[in-house]
Amino acid sequence: MATRARANGEGSIFPYRNGYAAYVWVTKPDGKRTRKYVYGKTREDVHAKWIKLHQQAKAGPVATRVPTVGEYLDYWHKEVVRPNLAPLTAATYETLIRLYIKPGLGPKRLDRLQVRDVQAWLNTLATTCQCCAQGKDARRPIEKRRCCALGACCTSYPVTSTLGDARKVLRSALSHAQTEELVARNVAGLAKLPADRRRKGKAWSTDEARRFLESARRDGDPMYAAYVLVLVCGLRKGEVLGLTREDVDLDGAELTIGRQLQRVARQLLHRETKTRASDASLPLPAICVTALRQRLADADQARPAAGSAWQHTGLVFCSAFGTPVDPRNFNRSWDARCRKAGIRKITVHDARRTCGSLLADLDVHPRVAMTILRHARFSITMEIYTQVSSRSTREALKKLGESLDG
Repeated sequence: MATRARANGEGSIFPYRNGYAAYVWVTKPDGKRTRKYVYGKTREDVHAKWIKLHQQAKAGPVATRVPTVGEYLDYWHKEVVRPNLAPLTAATYETLIRLYIKPGLGPKRLDRLQVRDVQAWLNTLATTCQCCAQGKDARRPIEKRRCCALGACCTSYPVTSTLGDARKVLRSALSHAQTEELVARNVAGLAKLPADRRRKGKAWSTDEARRFLESARRDGDPMYAAYVLVLVCGLRKGEVLGLTREDVDLDGAELTIGRQLQRVARQLLHRETKTRASDASLPLPAICVTALRQRLADADQARPAAGSAWQHTGLVFCSAFGTPVDPRNFNRSWDARCRKAGIRKITVHDARRTCGSLLADLDVHPRVAMTILRHARFSITMEIYTQVSSRSTREALKKLGESLDG
């Protein structure tokens, strides 16, 4: 009986149902060897797929089945996010995946995820009480339960920014899946969200900022120098708490910013700043030099009292035993100082915004302010990475320091 001659290398292509099939021996991500099949209506179609599969097998491990959304997110977070992004970013992604994405879309097969699935998930998430969904009230001791666990739903719905963050993570994961040719398009980018009406950031006036600093200085607050750096130089909380003695040159009145202190997954990490735009050397106004000199003197006095319990972290702002200051404790100190000073309570990040507002009030050129605050984008009218002379920067900070110092 005559049979159709096979082309060279087509030994694994064979008739299958109403078309043809072929297989290639591949190595799976777990290291095991197995066959992976491709199918098509014509021999030519299958042969093209077979050649492509051969190339993939030679390039590295090949998945033999399409994962679910949840499985792919776990892989993507472990192999792509954690090795390449900052620890805090990776931790934030993990939280969004675990609490918001996997409960709604986790069981769906990755290649069958549609725009309508993502849209339905976002719509449902926006109207789902997260206290109920995550069992927040149920985890409290029985005597402290006050809402959802008692049948009185508190309607703790996610804000629009949270929905946007969850979609952003899903979109990023699907973008990588496109690169790996697991999906044809990124359906997350096509789903719609309601307009995000972010709250306007609060800022103190010059008088309020002065009252805050005067209150801290008068009471000998150990965080006084940190408050000065936030308000006068616009430093971020993590940057202030991550400063080491090597970063401070009091004789040259200069500060080098290159590291930050962050709490990530119950750990305090002393690591590099988020972006190169955050790294800088800033001239220090007199008020900052005076405050830092006093702070270092206080730390030197505390070291003998701590004795063998002292930890040589080299941090400018530390506890009585030399250990890092937890960012959450810094927030508590800040809030307490707001109450003692008798002024409006704003966050530490809003205080950084206050620095920008005060610079604007002092008619400091926006490009100089962008350098002081180390923004990649300061405003719509701002040119990115604009260079400013150190003399202009020093004069701007001197003006601001004199304004706050009274």
